[in-house]
Amino acid sequence: MYAVSDEFLTAVQENARTYYWSGTITTTAGKTYTFDYQDIVKGSGYVTSKCCSSSEIELGTVYAAEMGITLYSDVDRYTLEDATVELFYHLKLADETYETVPMGIFEVAEANRTSTCLELTAYDYMLRFDKDFTSTDSTGTAWGFISLCCTACSVECAHTQEEIETMANGNITLSIYSENDIETYRDVLYYVAQVLGGFFAINRSGQLELRKYGTDAVMEIESKHRFSSSFSDFITRYTAVSSTNLLTETAEYYALETDDGLTMNLGANPLLQFGLEATREKICRNILDDLQAVNYVPFDSDTIGNPALDLGDVLVFSGGQADEEQVACITSFNCKIGGKMTLKCVGKNPRLSQAKSKNDKNISGLLSQVDAAEIAVNTYTNATAYTIGEKKTEVISIEFAASQETNAEFIAQVLITVAADEVTRSAIAEGTITIPDSSGSSTGTDDSDSTDESGDDTSDSGTDTATGTEISVSIPVTWTEDGEALVYVTYELNDFEITTFYPVETWHSGQHILTLYYPISGITANVLNTFKVYLRMDGGTGTVEIGGCLAVITGQALGATYSWDGTLTFEEEYTPFSIGGAITPRIFSEEYEYSLDALGEYEYEESTTRFSIGAFATPVDLE
Repeated sequence: MYAVSDEFLTAVQENARTYYWSGTITTTAGKTYTFDYQDIVKGSGYVTSKCCSSSEIELGTVYAAEMGITLYSDVDRYTLEDATVELFYHLKLADETYETVPMGIFEVAEANRTSTCLELTAYDYMLRFDKDFTSTDSTGTAWGFISLCCTACSVECAHTQEEIETMANGNITLSIYSENDIETYRDVLYYVAQVLGGFFAINRSGQLELRKYGTDAVMEIESKHRFSSSFSDFITRYTAVSSTNLLTETAEYYALETDDGLTMNLGANPLLQFGLEATREKICRNILDDLQAVNYVPFDSDTIGNPALDLGDVLVFSGGQADEEQVACITSFNCKIGGKMTLKCVGKNPRLSQAKSKNDKNISGLLSQVDAAEIAVNTYTNATAYTIGEKKTEVISIEFAASQETNAEFIAQVLITVAADEVTRSAIAEGTITIPDSSGSSTGTDDSDSTDESGDDTSDSGTDTATGTEISVSIPVTWTEDGEALVYVTYELNDFEITTFYPVETWHSGQHILTLYYPISGITANVLNTFKVYLRMDGGTGTVEIGGCLAVITGQALGATYSWDGTLTFEEEYTPFSIGGAITPRIFSEEYEYSLDALGEYEYEESTTRFSIGAFATPVDLE
């Protein structure tokens, strides 16, 4: 619920209340038109929104709110393309003052004119995310993907990075599976919201907000506040989640100890394909924990209305056929300007779920067949910001496979903001100066005319400067100026560094574009390949923002499914140390070996080279 005062909550439930509506229209040219309650054609205005389909609770939804209104206005409809409309509800309180509730910010999608009226249909900023998402391969946390989408689509996020990372699954690194159905940034938000166990909506300030289903009721709606109502005789609740694994072509099923409720089908979420089975199980069980809040009685009711109510608000109904011991959640609403407010909560009957299979393995059509003659493109966009310094930093990692032996090309552009170190310069300034004679100098002007003996004019109106002595001088000069930063690029294919080609760029401070290219030949069929790019910088530092890397690997027959070769990659950083005096220092390191039994249960083994130090820095082996 939008934050309102207790006085507002009291006044909005009175049998008689005084209120009015107002709004503003702002064109893309910056011109603003205001309208009040008298300008709105009676019964024409509405605001409608939902977070679920018409039949069941959903996770990850990204629905846009719609606003419609008809005004007595002579505004030129051709100037209203992409104009923003803001609506406000004003309620009179007991102390005779008015409290204002914003109803949202909407962008005009359609403007029609009659002889006297202007009809507007507008939607909130969620439609801005309907931009093409060109990356098929990307890695980052939930916050990284959210920030990437908001930056690309010019929508502010209502949360901070800390708020997202403290949520369940908020600090887990996610990767987009290359074979996916993602087309727009809105699709990315859908899958991220699923992982976080909630849904996205645009709040009343025009910000992207993640909401989760809750259990605490925000208000009670009595029978006197309802014109009509209908309540189900069951409670919607979930006791299991199911997620499709594209690699094994099965559905992974996770349930509570007592599994007698509904199953939330997450489908083939591209963010839930990589990683260990234990990691995917952890993510799904965190989602299931969030679903425990769904314990709602589905309903449909026409009420006197409270414009402060929002999607996801939990309500208690009392009086009439309502059961005040149970709660319900607003999954959709239709607020009529000057009229009723329709509230609805959808949900399925858990008893009917027992007639269906808990583990639906029908994922036909999820894996597309690759035409060997077709040119395929694997794209990558970074969902994490990077700082480039003296240490090599991985900025691009693309996984790809081919259905037959083929060749491919890697192309990328990286936007880097460089801060080069200042350098000190010195030089000797040389020149000559004139020292006047001790007799001084004299200057003067003479306005009179004069002639010499021959009658010629010899008048002089200029300056007469005395002569002096010239000497040579040398002065040392020191100054600082912007230096040059060297950017070193390292390519790596399947964990092997490419040692034949090391691109280098030299830059001053500022914003730069790093363009990269590398041909990849001899790609083996049906084998997973990984191409990585590392950057290192001397003489300064650089930053790559989220979305600053755009890379592709293109070639024929790419995109086929692959078989895992059993390779696992581990990376551990440590600081080498030395023991001994200045004459004979000894440096020691550790060696690790890992093995994985692929048959039966998975096993993990670790062996470490151990040592001890004796006198005079002499290593002593331990039995």
